[in-house]
Amino acid sequence: MRGSPPCAVTLRRFAAWRCAVAVVAAAALASLLAWVLLASPGRLAGVRVAVVRAGAATLGFALSLLRVAAGTLRWDGSAWTFADAATPHAVPTSGEIEVAIDLGAFLLLRFTPHDAPGWRSVRRLPAGRRGLEREWHAFRCALYSPRPTTGPSGAAGATPS
Repeated sequence: MRGSPPCAVTLRRFAAWRCAVAVVAAAALASLLAWVLLASPGRLAGVRVAVVRAGAATLGFALSLLRVAAGTLRWDGSAWTFADAATPHAVPTSGEIEVAIDLGAFLLLRFTPHDAPGWRSVRRLPAGRRGLEREWHAFRCALYSPRPTTGPSGAAGATPS
């Protein structure tokens, strides 16, 4: 089966992503506040402790999602690489990419580098159609195209025995 052609997109517009994260975090914090206000007086102390912990976790997670690195995501036909715009002279990082959320005009991608596969090295990359109109179709095709396989001989496209 034929794979997709090479493509490169520069991810740098994150206003919609940051707004969505802020709205969801505000809704979560509002529901925690409502939980405190509706708790019975006898259980209020335990509820407050739980709400403070959940609120801190919500804020920490929201802040981690707001930190998004601008950069260039490339598909060369066999592998994905990400070059962080903050470090222009650094070597692009090779890795695996997964589509976490697909809303048609918006994608949330999960990029896991090959050299550091731990959960702390995973990058969440929001990508929207706005600003990528010319590359959008090719980019989506590359994301959903089958990955080339390597067989026992190491040749791309070889079928395993």
